[in-house]
Amino acid sequence: MSTTVRPIRESDYAEVARITADAYMGAGYFESIDYPYMQKILRVGERAVVAEMIVAERDGAVVGSATLAVHGDEWADIALPGELEFRLLVVDPAVQRSGAGLAMVEAILERARATEGVHAVSLTTGDDWHNAHALYQKMGFSRVPERDWPVPENGKMLRVYRMEL
Repeated sequence: MSTTVRPIRESDYAEVARITADAYMGAGYFESIDYPYMQKILRVGERAVVAEMIVAERDGAVVGSATLAVHGDEWADIALPGELEFRLLVVDPAVQRSGAGLAMVEAILERARATEGVHAVSLTTGDDWHNAHALYQKMGFSRVPERDWPVPENGKMLRVYRMEL
């Protein structure tokens, strides 16, 4: 199955919100979508107005999304000057491990390489998201444990990975 990665469209917002909720809740990161952070990330339209977002599409259906940011952007958590950070990379649990995440990361790396002033890509992922860890390591990202940080709402640790371009 071929996966296309493209900029988000307004018509994608509801599906991206559903996929985000399913991915985060399915991974057990929060007990309820009522957590303030979950509510924030589910307001996809508000995020898309201030941050670059991409989606993975397969056979006309959105199957994943990610948010991109650089140092100083509203949605940047960890980006240092010269880094493109991607966050909230989610794939519909129904199609996880089918290449959609890989396609999005490849598109992000391509975008970063084409962006003047960007010399690295960074990301944060859940401490127990082992499939994501394996993907990032396989693609050449390295752990940066000194930049790890806890989720304020639940204390779970977030791991930072980085790739110099």
